[in-house]
Amino acid sequence: MSGVEVSFLHLHLVSDSTGETLTTIAKAASVQYPRIRVIEHTYPLVRTQRQLDRVMQEVESAPGIVLYTIVNSDLGDVLEQRCRELQVPSLHVLDPIMKVFENYLGAPHSPIVAGQHTLDAEYFRRIDALNFAMAHDDGRLPEDLNQADIIVLGISRTSKTPTSIYLAQRGFKTANVPIVPSVPAPAALTEPHSAFVVGLVASPDRIAEIRRNRVRFLADRNLDEYVDRGQIAQEVTHSRRLCAKNNWPVIDVTRRSVEETAATVIKLYHDREARLKQTADAANGGSE
Repeated sequence: MSGVEVSFLHLHLVSDSTGETLTTIAKAASVQYPRIRVIEHTYPLVRTQRQLDRVMQEVESAPGIVLYTIVNSDLGDVLEQRCRELQVPSLHVLDPIMKVFENYLGAPHSPIVAGQHTLDAEYFRRIDALNFAMAHDDGRLPEDLNQADIIVLGISRTSKTPTSIYLAQRGFKTANVPIVPSVPAPAALTEPHSAFVVGLVASPDRIAEIRRNRVRFLADRNLDEYVDRGQIAQEVTHSRRLCAKNNWPVIDVTRRSVEETAATVIKLYHDREARLKQTADAANGGSE
């Protein structure tokens, strides 16, 4: 089937775990072909021959590319053999990565199904961070801001909540606080604390567009100022001034996805931690 021109693609994602790794990799690859409509078929928790047989029936009825992450080598061999018989391409997406690890470390890996989902301390840290983010969404519990790792600021419709949730999934206790020009910032925000504070802004046009879509569901309220571009521009200016006054970094999210915004926040957070460590090391060195 190499070189065949198609307008759509059946993409079969077969995993013995949740399939999150496959979904992420498949998305990263498929977006490189904007003219192709990708039809994803996801098969999580495939761990027996019977389950694999049902998957291969689906592949046979809708031929396409098969990507898989199956730890059991016997099941993997069967899947590969069936794909060859059906003349469809298949790839164990972790294989090239594991070979690099093995070559560098000089030791084979120990197959562990769903190893990345082990209920260890890191897992429970992420759950704790998610609970914190949900409890501190949209300015709630402002007196607890000193318990946060990261505080996200921004006017309405700057993706504060989804960014906070994404950061929480990465294990960072994140609170988000709305910026409203007529409302003073929470006292705990400007009092001494160890949280990393970052402001989110976007272009007034972008925010106005998002807010107009929002007000369609709030037709019973007078929201003219809420969607007014001039008013929004003033809110953005106020946000930038507030952050500049307190030396908080600002990220423009106009053309960023939530994932890209969160990645930038994490980088800035680690940069600050590195600077704090250097300062502490210098101080300790100077006192010796």
